[in-house]
Amino acid sequence: MRDVDPKVDEAIETLNMKDGPTRRRLLKGTGLVSATAAASALLAACSSSSSSSASHGKSAAGNFPSTPAWQFWFVNHVYSNPFFVPTQYGFADAAALLGLPTPKWGGSASTSSTSEMVSFLNSAITAKANGIATTVIDATAFTAPVKSAMDAGIPVVSYNADGIVKPGGVADIGTNRLCYVGQALYLSGQQLGTRAASLMSGTGDVAIFIATPGTGNIQPRYDGAASVLTPAGFKVHEVATGAATSVEEGAENAYILGHKSLKGAFAVDAGSTQFLGPVLAKNGLAGKIPAGGFDLTPGTLAAIKAGQLDFTIDQNPYLQGFMPVLYLYLYNLSGGLVAPPDTDTGLTFVTKTTVDAYSVPSRFEGSTTAQKLLSRSGPINNPTATTST
Repeated sequence: MRDVDPKVDEAIETLNMKDGPTRRRLLKGTGLVSATAAASALLAACSSSSSSSASHGKSAAGNFPSTPAWQFWFVNHVYSNPFFVPTQYGFADAAALLGLPTPKWGGSASTSSTSEMVSFLNSAITAKANGIATTVIDATAFTAPVKSAMDAGIPVVSYNADGIVKPGGVADIGTNRLCYVGQALYLSGQQLGTRAASLMSGTGDVAIFIATPGTGNIQPRYDGAASVLTPAGFKVHEVATGAATSVEEGAENAYILGHKSLKGAFAVDAGSTQFLGPVLAKNGLAGKIPAGGFDLTPGTLAAIKAGQLDFTIDQNPYLQGFMPVLYLYLYNLSGGLVAPPDTDTGLTFVTKTTVDAYSVPSRFEGSTTAQKLLSRSGPINNPTATTST
């Protein structure tokens, strides 16, 4: 066997060449003026391609072509809230998969300020963003800026919240966005109401805690729950806790202190839910009245394990970051031919019997920065489908 030039060997190892005609020609130097020169040029080309990734995307999985480094922007109403940590991991992972820069993240840090959100959205338009994903927590505040982006040729999708829901469950979206990626919020509230009613005996007062009454991301849930509980004979009380997580626990505790005869206590947002279990325990009500809410923050999972909450509802915030990037990428790649569809990210009840699976540290739930393969075993239990739409 003839000696392999070191440069040829380096090229083969660096480019991870399989056994094939090109590899064999490099090994033999057949048909080449200089195998060393050819290998050096090949490595240089590879290095040049890598260094240019800052200005161009890469050819990722499959047969996708090389693309510009499309910069997407995500506008959020409480971007410092722990609920949206997996959302940020989702859009970062999708961008990495597609060879794009990590999307820009901003809006309102903790107060659901529509003016701050619109300001960030307008900054994305001015910067000629290649795509925008935004929560739409109001039916009118985002009408003009979303239209401005679309008029400028910038595709816009909504996630997590998509306008408001009028009485009777009628949606008032208020924007001409391309699609919505998130939970069916009014329906999720109805599901909470149905589960809550099944856990309570008799009728009476029920508290439903909500961070920011009137906003499109959580008000539809309260309205959906009330649409089930009120006709069933319960007196439903909407209790505001505040947009910032730092004030929610105190607001809940103050209310519970004066209303210990409640038939049940529930919440419709991540922050209000994560504090509800400990507040009930502090006031001697944990395990004595039904309680539950939304989302999978570590505090909520711990409260379910401790028996302080009966359930929580998962809406898959990771997908609410991942899917908008994928949709905006495909829209740009296809020149607008691949129009993104509305996507329901799901509704899953998590209880004490299933909570352990959600307690495993994972990037999908925002409990660790590391991405790793999670294994599972056993039957997949899912109810028989009732509709194909």
